[in-house]
Amino acid sequence: MSIVIVGGNDCMIRQYKDICKSYKCRAKVFTQMHDGLKDKIGSPDLLVLFTGTASHKMIKLALNSTKKETIVVRSHTSSASALKNILQAHTELAV
Repeated sequence: MSIVIVGGNDCMIRQYKDICKSYKCRAKVFTQMHDGLKDKIGSPDLLVLFTGTASHKMIKLALNSTKKETIVVRSHTSSASALKNILQAHTELAV
């Protein structure tokens, strides 16, 4: 399962990727707006939006660049436990 995380904290990038790896998922993490972000997102199976730390522009760009089949989950908190809860709920659906 491929996951794209938009938002979150810069110091948590490694932790987000490790958590996703423990659930046997490949992850891309974008905590800040960069040029070409729309092309880098690709077509993930799951899009996680940490709305508390991402700008409106970044969220809108992420939503517009994904396919309709992509599962979108919004979370106000960008903690490790919030990501674990999201992955636990959605990786069970994929199995």
